[in-house]
Amino acid sequence: GGLILFAIFSLVMDVFKIGYYSSFYSCLSAIKIIYPIVQAIFVVVQTYFLWISAKDCIHVHLNVTRCGLMLTLTTNLAVWMSAVTDESVHKAHSKLKKNVTEEIFRWLLKGNLLILGMRSSSAEECNCNSQICQIFKNGYFWLYPFNIEYSLFASAMVYVMWKNVGRFIDHHSHHIPRLKFRLFRRTFFVGIVLGLIILASGLGVLVLYEVQVNSSTESSKKSQALTMYYIFNIVCLALMSLVCIGGSVIYRLDKRDMDRHKNPTRTLDVALLMGAALGQYAISYYSIVAIVASTPRDTISALNLTYALLMIAQHTFQNIFIIEGLHRQPP
Repeated sequence: GGLILFAIFSLVMDVFKIGYYSSFYSCLSAIKIIYPIVQAIFVVVQTYFLWISAKDCIHVHLNVTRCGLMLTLTTNLAVWMSAVTDESVHKAHSKLKKNVTEEIFRWLLKGNLLILGMRSSSAEECNCNSQICQIFKNGYFWLYPFNIEYSLFASAMVYVMWKNVGRFIDHHSHHIPRLKFRLFRRTFFVGIVLGLIILASGLGVLVLYEVQVNSSTESSKKSQALTMYYIFNIVCLALMSLVCIGGSVIYRLDKRDMDRHKNPTRTLDVALLMGAALGQYAISYYSIVAIVASTPRDTISALNLTYALLMIAQHTFQNIFIIEGLHRQPP
């Protein structure tokens, strides 16, 4: 289900990219327009393949199957790297346009085109001036995260399929109980409501923050937006940390046997969980160093420091809670 959700947004992104590149096809190479078309076909075929084959443990043509799955995995990683690079270049260009005047930007753009051996007149031909072109450009830029997540999602599923090639599973050794969906029983409904409230509040705070920071020129309004953003995140991180600690305490009270058998899906889950946390740990660490080294310490710096420390604590408690839960046997 998650894969299909990201696949749909990736297809929408490819449609926006095709529309954007088609707006000035006369000064672009054909590969620019062909690439999103081929990528859309790849997304459709791969999603269908994973939908019907993700649970298979193949026992025929093992080497060919492993080779094909590994080729698919590396293709997804290549698409992921391309998307991350393209998004970073787009952000760099947006920052450059904001920080320098329009004439300096044109001069830099013409200089780059001359270095690449292109005619300076093509810069004006490739400008995105129409309203539709701007919609396509902004649309595919905002949809990049979905394409990045799709590539990572698909890579994880293909890796599990690769590990399951030739694998035998004893279906009688582990009994997996079926979960019954009861919406209004006990506190299940309360958890969903609280989660949706936090999600809606987070989206609202993010929109207000983006609008005030990007549109307002007054430093006081930007400071208010930053204060609101940090306070909301600090409250959410504190609540998440407490909930994870409470879950770990419940694990201690509800004693069960631990599953120590080899499981490629669980092993990948733990590796991805720890790998993703390392990036957030690094960001928080650099933020703490920058705040401590800065001389004017104001309210924003204090909030930023609290936010970075809570981010480290929340990821630590959450990872412990999830990893322990993955290894617990059913009741």
